[in-house]
Amino acid sequence: MTTSLQDGQSAASRAAARDSPLAAQVCGAAQGRGDAHDLAPAPWLHARALLPLPDGTRGCAADRRKKKDLDVPEMPSIPNPFPELCCSPFTSVLSADLFPKANSRKKQVIKVYSEDETSRALDVPSDITARDVCQLLILKNHYIDDHSWTLFEHLPHIGVERTIEDHELVIEVLSNWGIEEENKLYFRKNYAKYEFFKNPMYFFPEHMVSFATETNGEISPTQILQMFLSSSTYPEIHGFLHAKEQGKKSWKKIYFFLRRSGLYFSTKGTSKEPRHLQFFSEFGNSDIYVSLAGKKKHGAPTNYGFCFKPNKAGGPRDLKMLCAEEEQSRTCWVTAIRLLKYGMQLYQNYMHPYQGRSGCSSQSISPMRSISENSLVAMDFSGQKSRVIENPTEALSVAVEEGLAWRSSATNMAIHRSQPWFHHKISRDEAQRLIIQQGLVDGVFLVRDSQSNPKTFVLSMSHGQKIKHFQIIPVEDDGEMFHTLDDGHTRFTDLIQLVEFYQLNKGVLPCKLKHYCARIAL
Repeated sequence: MTTSLQDGQSAASRAAARDSPLAAQVCGAAQGRGDAHDLAPAPWLHARALLPLPDGTRGCAADRRKKKDLDVPEMPSIPNPFPELCCSPFTSVLSADLFPKANSRKKQVIKVYSEDETSRALDVPSDITARDVCQLLILKNHYIDDHSWTLFEHLPHIGVERTIEDHELVIEVLSNWGIEEENKLYFRKNYAKYEFFKNPMYFFPEHMVSFATETNGEISPTQILQMFLSSSTYPEIHGFLHAKEQGKKSWKKIYFFLRRSGLYFSTKGTSKEPRHLQFFSEFGNSDIYVSLAGKKKHGAPTNYGFCFKPNKAGGPRDLKMLCAEEEQSRTCWVTAIRLLKYGMQLYQNYMHPYQGRSGCSSQSISPMRSISENSLVAMDFSGQKSRVIENPTEALSVAVEEGLAWRSSATNMAIHRSQPWFHHKISRDEAQRLIIQQGLVDGVFLVRDSQSNPKTFVLSMSHGQKIKHFQIIPVEDDGEMFHTLDDGHTRFTDLIQLVEFYQLNKGVLPCKLKHYCARIAL
């Protein structure tokens, strides 16, 4: 019987082969491995069918026939309440579906720091993304979500850090850390994270961009950005960079070319002939980091360093360090590498910021203050009983009166100290570091005390990929003190009034004040 069954299966296989080539491959592979025997019933089933029934069994069958002949009604069969336990000889008695499925989302505690070194521990699932972590901290701390909150990977032992992309799994990032390394996750603003999608002209200077294929006419920055996201073509980034020689402390200035396959340098001037190009680094299995103290830690010629670090290695010897001449050049290189490495994934992160894997995010989430602000009402507490001010004109006049009274109080010269954009006694270099960390976007600013003149203040802001500093000078008129940026032409009673004015008006500044640098606490 087994032989005839196999012959029938072979005939079925040949018929299936005529109908489907894929089926022919599967059947042929099964016959080649001898798996055709597995398709037939087990031999003991055939043996059981040929064995004579026991006497007791034969007697029971006779009784049932006798009852049927006498039309004796039988008891109806009781339905099996556990049909899933009844299994055929071809299936396992204990099916995997009967057991509870194991929870694959294991949890792990991570620690996240803010710029003032306060920290918060979070118990997160293994598939949580960087964007999910940011959203979790935004909700827990009641921050306004403007999509600029970012998670950073900080490696202090080599003095570098990088933006963790919104789609990256945080636990995978932590798995690449060494046991003895004091690495940290930082949570802060990064206004420039996706700024190249909004203003690509600031990120790709004409003298650094060329094309692998001939193009007709001028190419706009938007078209350059589209080429980065396309798989068929790409713009080529080129320019001089200082490279640290492997195993040495010296740096060498070389002409580099960035292509989709990796970063190359020319062994003969600026020649891009294939025989003169040598491979420097790929970015598929590496991450791009920005150097924080290149001059001090690595003897770099400038402060605009960046490096490639393999995912599975972390020592200084594994780094491939580079250094640009200016911040705009470094921003161009780093942005182009991010685009070539992640492509359309970055654009999806930018267009759909709430898409996450762990379910912490939702498109229905709105800024935490929106509901309460819509329910605010004007109140008058001057009498014995409080009352709601229903007249809009009266409410406006009361607000103006209270504002003037507050500004003219005895502490009006120090009210700016409570503002998030004011940084007390920080140096010029520290102010520049804060602005660079939070993104060289037009209008990023902070106000600080002047180190050269104790009675004045300094407005530090970003414009055109550069940081500019403007001195706020105090002037006296009829015994009253004012603040000015334009030699007294426009005067303000305090710094809050000055900042509010330039947030609405460009004035003597290169652009309006848009985003303030703040040191948040977790």
